[in-house]
Amino acid sequence: MSKNLLADLPLFIPRDQLPSLPVLALALFIGAPLLAVVLNVAHQLLWPKDPTLPPVIFHFFPWIGSAVSYGMDPYAFMFANREKYGDLFTFILIGRKMTVALGPKGNDMILGGKLSQVSAEDAYTHLTTPVFGKGVVYDVPNHVLVEEKRAVKAGLSLENLRSYGPDIEDEVELMLKTDASFATYRSKNANTTWGSFPALKTLSELTILTASRTLQGKEVRAALNKSFAHTYEALDGGFTPLNFMFPNLPLPSYRRRDKAHKEMSDFYYDIIQKRKEGISEVDDEKHDMLASLATFTNKDGSGLEDREMAHIMIALLMAGQHTSSATSSWTLLELANRPDIQKALYDEQVAVLGKPDGSFRPLDYDDIKSLTVMDSIIRETLRIHAPIHSIMRKVVGDIPVPTSLAAPSESSSYVIPKGHFVMACPGVAQMDARLWADAAKWEPSRWTDPAGFAAMAGNQYDNGGNGEALVDYGFGVISKGTQSPYQPFGAGRHRCIGESFAYVQLSTIIAAVIQKMELKLVGGMPPPNYETMIVLPKAPDTIMYRRRVAAVPASA
Repeated sequence: MSKNLLADLPLFIPRDQLPSLPVLALALFIGAPLLAVVLNVAHQLLWPKDPTLPPVIFHFFPWIGSAVSYGMDPYAFMFANREKYGDLFTFILIGRKMTVALGPKGNDMILGGKLSQVSAEDAYTHLTTPVFGKGVVYDVPNHVLVEEKRAVKAGLSLENLRSYGPDIEDEVELMLKTDASFATYRSKNANTTWGSFPALKTLSELTILTASRTLQGKEVRAALNKSFAHTYEALDGGFTPLNFMFPNLPLPSYRRRDKAHKEMSDFYYDIIQKRKEGISEVDDEKHDMLASLATFTNKDGSGLEDREMAHIMIALLMAGQHTSSATSSWTLLELANRPDIQKALYDEQVAVLGKPDGSFRPLDYDDIKSLTVMDSIIRETLRIHAPIHSIMRKVVGDIPVPTSLAAPSESSSYVIPKGHFVMACPGVAQMDARLWADAAKWEPSRWTDPAGFAAMAGNQYDNGGNGEALVDYGFGVISKGTQSPYQPFGAGRHRCIGESFAYVQLSTIIAAVIQKMELKLVGGMPPPNYETMIVLPKAPDTIMYRRRVAAVPASA
């Protein structure tokens, strides 16, 4: 046999009969992924399973896993797999192993988890840091975040919250007087002619206008022009599922995000410098967040750095804007779809705030507590339209799963290993038909039954009811809320500290709108959009309106 072994062996195909390079490339292009799918399926079906690990959802495609079905409708995905696997299961999401723990006990395990076991910073910093900036939120150790939350909470003082109502009402009035969508409201036939406005677009603008005038500061409100809007839009473009899954892609949107962050950071930094130099552009700044941050002292006696303050302000602007615009949009859509609830809300406004001439006195902070219909409406909207459907943590230390949540046998229990991610879905518990009567129905009256399930859940979340302890993570005493089936603002150490402002903003906007206009919905409720980080209504989301006969005319 010659040295040219391949040429001498008759089993080899003659060179002139070999397929062409394009054919080989096509075969590899089709064959390699197909082989990967086959091997992945075989591994799941034939490979012995580790009895200490939660069950893994069957998936055809490696790496991609269940990303498509989860992304299309997270709630349908969760409820369907709960029926198959129980409250604890793992799925593959773009190369990440996500272990889901559902229900109140699952939420408690994840959101009440120890810092030695779960890390929010490791789960989210690659998404939030490019948008919010360095040195804040998830770009710092937890003890630094605690100090920053303490600083923000100081800015949400009762004195400040009391001052915000009139400014928010003024912004609603200004929009009705100037926005093109409300031309019908300003017409002579406003009481008999129906106009329309897009819910999400309108409420997004209104929430940023009201937040900037109150919490953010009057300099920010004065700067809300087209240039600011473009900067905000570019920065907001970095807060998407794509950026979460692939944080470092060389895309134009990522470059626009980074440029916008620098511009926004410099914008706040410039305001801070002018205030320090005594050349502020506003006369009264004592009630806004920047004024509070500037005088805040850390436990070690130091103050906040100027860039740190600027980036905290960006975080407040972005995070609060998304959740408030979503909740206010869903609230008005639901009210437009339920004229009976809308009438009950208006009647309550008349009873509490109405004046003999048919107008209304300003909504005071203390009035919010007495508006039980308003409170029920906001709570129910947050229950059925949770702004965030999934809350993630990275596992930094093995987590033994409580037997009460899930266990493969009486003698062993599951362990979620370091390196996995864990996912809580409070919205699943909030819409669980096993817990709530008519769970899928928007029914605010459930919250006014003092002996009902909703009242119990709300009390447990707000006040540590049913035995759950009140705790202080370093920024003030709160109810953990991790065991409650109702968690509209998260729970545990990362529970949102902006609840109080959110209620002021939402209550005042909704009250001002309902006092002035009747609403109706044509075509039914729009479906939710799960392609965004915050669950928003899909278009068309048009609300019809006409001016109320008893409302004060816009020209008054």
